[in-house]
Amino acid sequence: MKIYILEDEVRILQHILQIVKKLDYLEIVGTAGEIALAKREIPLLKPDIILADIRLKDGDSFHLFDEIGLTDFQVIFLTAYDQYAIQALNLGAFGYLLKPIDEISLTAHLNKCYHHREQEILDRQQLAIAKEHYLAQGLAASKRIALKSLEYIEVVAIEDIIYCKSDKGYTTFYLNSGNQVLVSKGLKEYENLLTPFGFLRCHQSYLVNFKYVKKYYREGYLQMENKENILVSSRKKEEVLRYLENIA
Repeated sequence: MKIYILEDEVRILQHILQIVKKLDYLEIVGTAGEIALAKREIPLLKPDIILADIRLKDGDSFHLFDEIGLTDFQVIFLTAYDQYAIQALNLGAFGYLLKPIDEISLTAHLNKCYHHREQEILDRQQLAIAKEHYLAQGLAASKRIALKSLEYIEVVAIEDIIYCKSDKGYTTFYLNSGNQVLVSKGLKEYENLLTPFGFLRCHQSYLVNFKYVKKYYREGYLQMENKENILVSSRKKEEVLRYLENIA
């Protein structure tokens, strides 16, 4: 697993490096002491884990991860201030550690990340098998899903969903009829359900039905048949291109 470290205090960085180098399953792919450098390097290096100080000289890492997303890597925040804990966890952090960094605690968090990622890999493999099974049986076209809003439960055909958008723990379903359905569940829950039916998570906020994709612009967005433009995160561009190349 690849790890990236964002820390601007040299003494703390050296201490972390000594701990990380003892774990043979980790490869250090980069370090940075500035938000600006990390913003450029993280999408290119594609780490599996990021150890990130919250407050740095040129900004805070909350804003960094708001911009680049938290879709494909796990974050452990490092902070000297316990008040950041709730914000870190709400953003989607795998955990947070208070400074000074304790070797036992850091090692335990990294081990947890490792085993979690191994389970994710197994889940993706199982999902791929399920996708092949369902598509082979021709169930995708007739499959329906119950969407529970605050006022009603609407049953819709999966093939009628253009895309889903996530916002603060809620998910909005955009249908080819022009209707929208807001449900009080996160996008991750629907990602696992809809992926076998031609949907792809192209951004932390969007899950799209590729049946309705009209164009892909290399600047980083998809144009849907309803003229909506959907962002593609830098970490998802290669996956989107592979998906498009394999469309029969």
